[in-house]
Parts: sequence; structure tokens; C-alpha cells
Amino acid sequence: MSDAAQPTAAEVRAAAEAVKTALDRHLAAVERRSGEEDPAVYEAFNQLAAAAEAYDELLYDRYDEVTPFEIPGDDSLPPYTGPEEPHAISVLIRRDYAVAEPHRLLAQARRVEAADTEAGPGIDENASATVPGALGILFGEFEPDEIATRHNEFGLEEGDSTLWVTAADEPADPGDWLEAPFEHVDPERVVCRFDVSAVFDDDEDGDVVVIADDDIDDDDDLDDDDLGTGLNDDDELEPLDAADR
Repeated sequence: MSDAAQPTAAEVRAAAEAVKTALDRHLAAVERRSGEEDPAVYEAFNQLAAAAEAYDELLYDRYDEVTPFEIPGDDSLPPYTGPEEPHAISVLIRRDYAVAEPHRLLAQARRVEAADTEAGPGIDENASATVPGALGILFGEFEPDEIATRHNEFGLEEGDSTLWVTAADEPADPGDWLEAPFEHVDPERVVCRFDVSAVFDDDEDGDVVVIADDDIDDDDDLDDDDLGTGLNDDDELEPLDAADR
């Protein structure tokens, strides 16, 4: 961080005072708590966590120092309250990538562009000259699952990913959610969730599965053969035909 962007000593001290105030409020809320789920305690806890995080960041930015405590997060799903027999589901997927090798990404996009000799109306035939254009070409040509499997071929490096399956009472009407497809997700209607992250590297499988229903048999576990394998960097890229997509 540059000197111009560093917080002042006064800002750090003010943040420390805010932590002290939040700590006193939290203790007072705990002493007056009316039950195990007292909303006043919950609010005071969040205020203390926010104040501590702000102080920690300013302390590090100003003095390159950290605090000895950490506020634990809660990444578990709330209890499932959706329908017992959903008539529809929504699958929400997020996959993060780093563009690790732009030259490889551009080269693969050019290959797809060259194979498509009859570009549709309005398509820029030189889109492969830029990274955004190349991404548009490749994600328009290949299914997301195939890109996830062959990401190295496209010059991409995998980051975190998550998949949520949510229950719905009825299927959405066509076009209902297109303007804001990822808004208004109810965590209490998540049937199951699958997360993949580098923070799970210490685990044997490298991923975490959170399932709403506990009635899952051990026999349902997937074998390595069921998961399939990706292609090597040296393998030939074979664009999908329209009939195969």
C-alpha cells in the first residue's frame, strides 16, 4: 500500500476505541440476554465483529501488524424449510477462474473463430483479438462443464466454485428472472450445496458437501471412474458440433 493511501494514526486509534465500545455493548447485551437466541446479543456480536475487522485492517495498513483474535464465521446452511416434494428446482452455479495464460486463451478462441466460417449477423469476426472477446467466443461455443473440465486448455486457472440446488413450489415462467437471475435466493430452500475451494486442500477429497437431507446411503458415493478425467494440455481441442450441444 502506498503512503498516500495509508490510514492515519488517529484513524487507527479511533478504530481501537470503536472496538472497546462494541466490546462493552456486547458484554452488556450478554448480561441482559433474555434467551439463547436474544436478537440484542446477535446484533451486538455483529457490531463487535465489524469493529474488530475494521480495526484489524487499519492496524495492518498503518503498522503492518495484526490482532491476536479472529471472529469465526458461520458458513453453514439454515434448516431446510422448503416443500417436502418440490415441483421445481433451480441450480445456481458459480465458478471462478484466473486468466493465467492469455495467449493460450486467445489462440483457442482464434481456432474456434476460424472453424466458424459463417459467422452470424452482428458477430465481430475479430473478437478473438481481445481477452473479453475470446471469453465470449469460448463460453458461447462450449458448455460450462466442458470448460471446467478442460480449463487448462483455455489458459484458465481454477478458483473457488459452488453449486446450490434450491427448491421451488412451481417452475418459473419463461423470462421471469432473466433481468436479475441471482437475486432473492432463499437459503432455507437450499436442498444441497457443493463447495470446492483451495481452503479445503487439507481434506482428502478437497471439497465440502453440505446436504439438507440426512438420508443419504454410503453406497451412493461416487467412484473415481464416475467423476471422469480432464484432457491434458497436449490433447487436441475438438469444438463441439451443434448436434452434440
